[in-house]
Amino acid sequence: MAKKIYHNINHTSLNSLRILFFVTFISAIFKGNADSELPKDSTRSISYYVETRASFSSGDYTPFWLVSNLQGLGAPKKNNGWVRGILNKPVSSNSRFSWGAGIDLIGSWNLPAPFNIHQLYGEIKYRGFYVIAGAKEIWGSYNNPRLSSGNLLFSGNAMPIPQVRIGTYGFTPFWGTKNWFWVKGYLAYGKFTDSKWEKTWVNPESQRTGGVLYNSRGLWLRGGNTRKFPLLLDVGIEMATQFGGTIYKPDEVIKMPTKLIDWLKAIVPLSGSDETPEGEQTNVQGNMVGSYYIAAQWLPHSDWSVKAYFEHYFEDHSQMTFEYGLWKDGLWGIEINFPKNPFIKALVYEYVATKDQTGAVNNNYTPQVPEQVSGRDNYYNHYLYGCWQNWGMGIGTPLALSPLYNRDHKLIIYNTRFIANHFGLEGEPLTGLNWRFLLTFSRNWGSYWYPLKNITDNCSGLIEVSYKPENFNGLYVKGAIGWDHGHLMGNNFGGMLSLGFEGNFSLKNKH
Repeated sequence: MAKKIYHNINHTSLNSLRILFFVTFISAIFKGNADSELPKDSTRSISYYVETRASFSSGDYTPFWLVSNLQGLGAPKKNNGWVRGILNKPVSSNSRFSWGAGIDLIGSWNLPAPFNIHQLYGEIKYRGFYVIAGAKEIWGSYNNPRLSSGNLLFSGNAMPIPQVRIGTYGFTPFWGTKNWFWVKGYLAYGKFTDSKWEKTWVNPESQRTGGVLYNSRGLWLRGGNTRKFPLLLDVGIEMATQFGGTIYKPDEVIKMPTKLIDWLKAIVPLSGSDETPEGEQTNVQGNMVGSYYIAAQWLPHSDWSVKAYFEHYFEDHSQMTFEYGLWKDGLWGIEINFPKNPFIKALVYEYVATKDQTGAVNNNYTPQVPEQVSGRDNYYNHYLYGCWQNWGMGIGTPLALSPLYNRDHKLIIYNTRFIANHFGLEGEPLTGLNWRFLLTFSRNWGSYWYPLKNITDNCSGLIEVSYKPENFNGLYVKGAIGWDHGHLMGNNFGGMLSLGFEGNFSLKNKH
């Protein structure tokens, strides 16, 4: 929750951003896209996928890595599962103009939504420009979705949010730079769909929301031309806002404004009008969160690469700048993709720290104490919007345990201060046979507002094996075991088994 009075936005900076967004838009439309990492999909092929999955556990909860970063298809409540069916027509990265669409239906047990339209979207691509309308799984930047602990802002831990998203299709080169400088950006507006779930799950003596609106936006710059030298350097910023909607308190209902100016304020951190609560007027309107990204990729050969990356999460002015010194919180990671071999395909190591949160002291300026100290942050939480979550699962890193873990049924992320070491490995010893291993050690303090009685250590792990037999084209079998050890979630042990079938058919007319 932001606690500092925002200064006037520098007009020169705003004008620079406008120019940069304009150049990004023009480059995407007319220059097109030359990002070699984009998938090569067929425009005339529709893929289908059906799967059933079940997990069984001992202990209080489903083991952490059998729950987390599944796009909302996991839940702490043990002995859960689902049946899923997907139809998808992908966009082609090779065509100047292409369209795509998808539908993903899920029936489940012991998950927040017994029946869920998980994905339903349409998308259009023209040159390097794209538009998506609907709910689609979107992963955070730079983190390997199979091996990472999760992006601090968008980890893939919660259900997709229906939205209209406009941006560049991957990185697009700046004019006249001979593919040495690149830009990527997007802007999205949407709406949370968990209002009815909140009404039934949230403690009636607590606070909940309804009809909350969503905004996110991002801008990245890249330097490097791998045809000339195998190094890419990226910097970027991504932000998101919960705004509008209705706040339901036990003794009060607050209707947040949704005028055009409020939609614009969701993009730029500005204070609220007199139609908003006092806290929004002295700070910033809405629950505004964001991350800075820095990444370096070394790609000497087509079959192996090394990437180092840093992400700094922020919620208020003190964490957006170096006002209180160098940042102590963030995610530092390295990913290595190895040449083809039967032992290991990729390795990820991440160090995650959120313990500092600008220190334990907070004081808003008053005549009695004329000093502004914007410390004692409470990452992911907000005094009006509850927390940065969707359908009970945290949208940011899953290491900040989601509200679905809360036995008091409050929309609060209690454990926001922690230090973690995370390891992820995967390999393909035989054609069609894959394995994955995750292991996370964390030390947890709770939060400044809800500290744990004792500093708590935790260990969570996962061993997963999947197999696609060559003799049964399309069949897919996956099994896993997971475990937790420590007092944060208790000692849990469980397994998962899934069976799926996938294939595709062509839209092309046969003559």
